[in-house]
Parts: sequence; C-alpha cells; structure tokens
Amino acid sequence: VQLQASGGGLVQPGGSLRLSCAASGSIFSLNVLGWYRQAPGKQRELVATKTDGGSSNYADSVKGRFTISRDNAKNTVNTVYLQMNSLKPEDTAVYYCIYRDRLNFAYWGQGTLVTVSS
Repeated sequence: VQLQASGGGLVQPGGSLRLSCAASGSIFSLNVLGWYRQAPGKQRELVATKTDGGSSNYADSVKGRFTISRDNAKNTVNTVYLQMNSLKPEDTAVYYCIYRDRLNFAYWGQGTLVTVSS
C-alpha cells in the first residue's frame, strides 16, 4: 500500500486547511484510513480515523473543528480527507496519513507540515 498525502501549509489562527491522502495498491475491505500528528518534542498522536464502513473517531482536542471523510469509489484507490477549521497554534505539527489493513498492520505516508501562526 502506498500513501500520498498533500495539503499542508501555513495558515493563520482561526483559518482552515484541507489535507488529502490517497491510498493505493492492495486495498481490501475492513480497513481504516486516518491521520496522526506529531508536534516538535511530542509523541505522535491520533487525530482522526475513519473505517471503510463509515465509523469515525476523533481526538478530543479536534472534535467540532476537524472533519474526516473518505472516498472509496475506486477499488484500488481510497482517499481520505481531513478538513481542519478554526485552527489553533497548538495544531501545528507534521500530519501523517495512516492505513490499517484488516490484520491491523499499519502503513504510513510521508508527513505533511501544518503550521498555524500569525
């Protein structure tokens, strides 16, 4: 499985960004796509995930501000999106896309940097 993420950048506090990640290759059912992030000096943490069945999970710190969605229209490419609104400086981090298969094996994409600063 290959993951290609995009959409990071610099945004002012209160602004919005949308991240995208395309998962391609051996995509089978019962999978999870999502996002983790890692801020400088901190451990990587869950942001949001979504199963191919539609169940979503969010970190408490982003609930009500971030929305995860995914497009499973293509059998060989599943795309996950993270709409981030009302961004705060503490959202600054490298955001990593993750794909977990039915055996819970994790594939990671390259990170994309999100910087929230005035």
